[in-house]
Amino acid sequence: MTAAHHTAPRPRETLDRCALRAQLRGDPMLGTAFPAYRLLLVEQPGPWGHSGLTESHFDRDLAQSLYRRTDAAGARLLAIRRPGRTPAGGPRKWAYVDARPGREVLRWGEFADDREMLEVPLDGSGGVADPSPIYLVCAHSKHDACCALRGRPVAAALAAARPGRVWECSHVGGERFAANVLVLPSGMLYGRVLPFAAAEFADAADSGEVIGALLRGRVGFTPQAQAAMAFAYEHLALREIDQLRLISATPVREGAAVARVAGPHGLIDITVRVERRSGDGLTCAKSGPGAYLSYRAISATAVE
Repeated sequence: MTAAHHTAPRPRETLDRCALRAQLRGDPMLGTAFPAYRLLLVEQPGPWGHSGLTESHFDRDLAQSLYRRTDAAGARLLAIRRPGRTPAGGPRKWAYVDARPGREVLRWGEFADDREMLEVPLDGSGGVADPSPIYLVCAHSKHDACCALRGRPVAAALAAARPGRVWECSHVGGERFAANVLVLPSGMLYGRVLPFAAAEFADAADSGEVIGALLRGRVGFTPQAQAAMAFAYEHLALREIDQLRLISATPVREGAAVARVAGPHGLIDITVRVERRSGDGLTCAKSGPGAYLSYRAISATAVE
């Protein structure tokens, strides 16, 4: 017996979809990864409502308690499920992820009862370490139709290229950048990933390469730091994630911030310009005028 989650009619790609509007407008993606560097992933097959785990077959009260617990720990809670159909019954998986540079870890455990998730340690002391990367593809259709329209084909294509290493996940933000793919435990978040390029995308990500053209940022970093790091990879023609290290990033003042990064040839200060932009239909649910912040590196100076 199986539990299906593709029960709703598949939406179509039209001009009223936020992802297509944002792509045609050229909305910049840099600096849009969420700020939590630790994550708790909870397997929950079947449908998810707009709020994710709290509107699923997971116990609602327990899900709310779990959200409060992870929020208090500074972690992000994501529901996950396998692409396609998932066998009903049996134990489900959870994963703890720490995406801090130099401390990256992915640990798996199992649970049979929802209540067990309230006992999962959020300090990395539980579960079994997994040395291989996994791919989370946002396919949270009840949060935004574009996540289903663009996310599910990418999840299926990645699953064919990396069997057992791919999960659909609940909302990661930036639905207008669908398909969104989060690579863990590195914490690199990518947008506008296409199904036909899934195998090449996975090859690059598996090798620790930064895929600059699709990069939204690295989770746990401030937006200005994300933009600065992306600029440094391109400016210095660096391809591997661990070739750069963030030293510091100033707050945004008068529309600008400075991030200091360490590279193969020393320290560099990168100035990032922060601008407020407007756009219609930033999500499929809100078709009216909206606004967002864009982050653009404008200069790089070597530190003596």
